[in-house]
Amino acid sequence: MFFTLRRVISILRFIGILNAAVWFGAAMFFTWAAAPVLFSQEMKDLLGAKNYPYFSGAIAQLVVARYFVLQYVCGAIALLQLFFEWMFLGKAVQKFSAGLLLGLVGIGLLGGLGLQPKLKELHRIKYGIATPADERERAASTFRIWHGVAGGMNLVLLAGLAIYLWRSTNAPGGPRFVSGNKFRT
Repeated sequence: MFFTLRRVISILRFIGILNAAVWFGAAMFFTWAAAPVLFSQEMKDLLGAKNYPYFSGAIAQLVVARYFVLQYVCGAIALLQLFFEWMFLGKAVQKFSAGLLLGLVGIGLLGGLGLQPKLKELHRIKYGIATPADERERAASTFRIWHGVAGGMNLVLLAGLAIYLWRSTNAPGGPRFVSGNKFRT
């Protein structure tokens, strides 16, 4: 048969490691390269001082929306890989790894489906021309708080993804059940 157990294990490990690396790499790139550029002096010079605050935030929201789509895809692939290892290889699901993965997926979902729509609405209110000044100030204050929460969640996500990548590359391979003959001398 073309797909031997050894080959299936190798394919699943490769997919898992590649997915973990892409997920971690994307989070690192977004956090330390893409996001800072959106609020840099270069962006302010490009957009002009009058346009900068609104448009840099609006552009950031577009980038963040794509970032969360990538988070969902990587999380789904990781969950499927965990399921396939359990289902087809009989590999025991480690509680720590499963909990870590579910936590990472949860952070991604909370950020993308919970925080981002809230931040988008607050950004709209903060820069709304027809919005009263006191409402804009409240929105700006609330935006800063929620933006800080989102940043903190992203740092927790980065730390979790580093652990997940480490565990993916250092996980013992092979099926869960080993024949008794293996231990006889």
